[in-house]
Parts: sequence; structure tokens; C-alpha cells
Amino acid sequence: MGANPPAALDDSTESTVRIPADHPGVTDLFAVLAYGEISAFYRLAEEAKLSPSLRGKVSVAAMAAAEMGHFETLNRALADRGVEVFDAMAPFVRALDAYHNSTDPSTWLESMVKFYVGDGLAADFYTVLASALAPEVGAVVRDVLAETDHSQFVVEEVRRAVATSRSERDRLTLWGRRLLGEAITQAQWVMAQRDELTELVLVATGDLNGVAALFEHMQTSHAERMRVLGLG
Repeated sequence: MGANPPAALDDSTESTVRIPADHPGVTDLFAVLAYGEISAFYRLAEEAKLSPSLRGKVSVAAMAAAEMGHFETLNRALADRGVEVFDAMAPFVRALDAYHNSTDPSTWLESMVKFYVGDGLAADFYTVLASALAPEVGAVVRDVLAETDHSQFVVEEVRRAVATSRSERDRLTLWGRRLLGEAITQAQWVMAQRDELTELVLVATGDLNGVAALFEHMQTSHAERMRVLGLG
């Protein structure tokens, strides 16, 4: 991941809540992030074929390499907890695969928008959780969510295309809205799969109202990213 992760919901102050490092939900959090990263790796490697230019293919290959690096970070973090990464990821395979299958890009520009917007939505969700985690755990989450230099390539690619084509802009705007809906559905489904992860999210956000505020925050940040892409 790496598309402009935001600050916590309240930018004026970092959450004082601290979820202990040994909370069982932390293992689930690392696991769902790990599967998200490895999924992104092999999907980006496949989508590189859609690029109309060698520059695009190389840029997407670099994005995929960054995702694999993030996966290795999470693999080590899980190993340090005595957890095998593949067993830990198993409960989340269905939900994340369903998201990717329902948002399979058919064009190069759709792939780029999905990378930028989809990664950004995930970062919105997990960065808020990171603010409530023990420092050493939050540091791992922030590391794998950190923005990379590749985001600027995506922005330039999309903005250049939509500046000269109203039909492309309209089509990608609708695509971005679909990504938002699917991402929120995915986040809700993931939360419901594991009681420990659900508890972690509730502690991090405060209560069910806090969860609702988190999803509203995701929508607001999504609108800003769409504007950056020239699709607002």
C-alpha cells in the first residue's frame, strides 16, 4: 500500500487509547494487511500487461516490488509473534479476493485509479487503527502504509488522460465511486470475520458511532483523492 495515508480522525490530537501489543486482534490485523499486500503484488504484476508504454510497465513492476517488501515486513512481524503467515492470512482470503474480483480493472487507467484510490481507502481504515496501537505495533502498520514515489506517477498518468477526454473522465469517475462502495463493504466484512479484530476496531474508534465516523472519513478522503486525480 502507499497512496497518501491520512492522519487519525481527529488531526488535532493523536488518540490516547493504547491497544496492548499482545492483544489477539493485532495478529489478525497483521494477517489481513499481509494478504492485502501479497494480493496487490501479484495483481499489479498481472496488470502491468495493460500498460501502453514501457515506462508504465516498469513503474507498475516497481509498485509490485514495494508491495512484496511490505509483505515481508508483516511476515517478520507475525513470525516474531510465533505465528505462521499463511495460516494467519487464511480467514481473510475470501473477502479480499471477492473485492478484487468485483473490481477487476479492464483498462490501464482503471488499474491506475484502483491502485491510487483503493490503496488510499485501505490506508484510511488502517491508519486510524494504528493511532490506537502500542507504538511498536503501530510502527509496523505505518511502515506498510507509507506512501511511495509511485503515487505521483499514477496521478500524472490519470490527470493527463482525463484532461483531454471528457468521456474518459466520466467513466473513471463512476469507477472511483464503485471502488469506494466495494472497499467499505470489504472493510465491514473483514471486521465481522474475527471477534478479536472487531474488538480491536471498536477500541480504536471508541464505539459503533466511531466506526461510522471512520467510514465517513474514508468517504471524505476518497473525494479528495478523486479531486487530485482530476476526477472530482
